[in-house]
Amino acid sequence: MGKYCLYSDSSPRAMKNFRILIVDDNDPFRQTLNRALQVSFPTIAIDEAADSGETLQKVDAFLPDLIFMDIRLPGENGLKLTKKIKATHPNIIILILTSFDMPEYREAAFQYGADRFLVKTSLDHMELEALVKSYQRVS
Repeated sequence: MGKYCLYSDSSPRAMKNFRILIVDDNDPFRQTLNRALQVSFPTIAIDEAADSGETLQKVDAFLPDLIFMDIRLPGENGLKLTKKIKATHPNIIILILTSFDMPEYREAAFQYGADRFLVKTSLDHMELEALVKSYQRVS
């Protein structure tokens, strides 16, 4: 993700109850994304999951507003998980993350109920910050 200069102009009160779950089996990527989000949004509750079983448990216990979901995961893939989560929690925003920017992945993500498709390698931190802020306003 690299080094970024972050400026957050959102009030802590507006972000207090917002929750994010990061689902990715790549520990360094997941931890880097978590740290980057914590720098921009120190009052947001952020949790992590590395596989499908852990994800389903955390969705029910943590009740995130927003999920960053990797497509490739041990167990069920991120697309199937997205469909399951949307069936029981339709208001959770799910952003599919992948290293593979292929039209068939993009199309499948939306067919399975994802709200957005993001390519990891082109993920810019300022864009990420703006994206989270936009979903906070919606929630």
